[in-house]
Amino acid sequence: MNKTATYVPSLKKVYNEEIVKSLMEKFSYSSVMEVPRLVKISINEGVGAGTQDKKIAEEAAAELSLIAGQKAVLTSSRKDISNFKLRKGMPIGTKVTLRDVRMYEFLERLIRVTLPRIRDFNGIAEKMDGQGNYTLGLKEQIIFPEIDIDKNPRIHGLEVTFVTTAKTDEEAHALLAAFGLPFKKHNNK
Repeated sequence: MNKTATYVPSLKKVYNEEIVKSLMEKFSYSSVMEVPRLVKISINEGVGAGTQDKKIAEEAAAELSLIAGQKAVLTSSRKDISNFKLRKGMPIGTKVTLRDVRMYEFLERLIRVTLPRIRDFNGIAEKMDGQGNYTLGLKEQIIFPEIDIDKNPRIHGLEVTFVTTAKTDEEAHALLAAFGLPFKKHNNK
């Protein structure tokens, strides 16, 4: 018997048992199918130095694979740009897309372990993209406990994009806040 078929991440249980009910009450949905849900989490890391040395891009992909728990792929340039000494097909970044179990596990690690490790952390910005999605920019990959700074001293920034089925930014904000993402509090003075 397959053990992964019976395993349900704790954040998915919270979503099914608590978040759906609270969002149905808040937005007066007539059906459970109207409640927004998290579809995928995409993590991107740009590695400009990868144009000079492919090994740097491969190390970044290995680090991103450790962070996500899933193999990351290299992204390549689509065209030549002489000012940046960039040729078509050169590695310029790495990305990984998480869905279902790995997505919920990553989200839980991000909320409970990684974000509290940021020095002087007072919440994340509330700026949504206007279509119900949210992108969180992180300046250093070393805030993730999976990364050993002694093995690779290079510091890269990365972006974590939360893709939801929400129709408005307000619905997406309510969904992500219900999961526990620590948005900044408004100070109306």
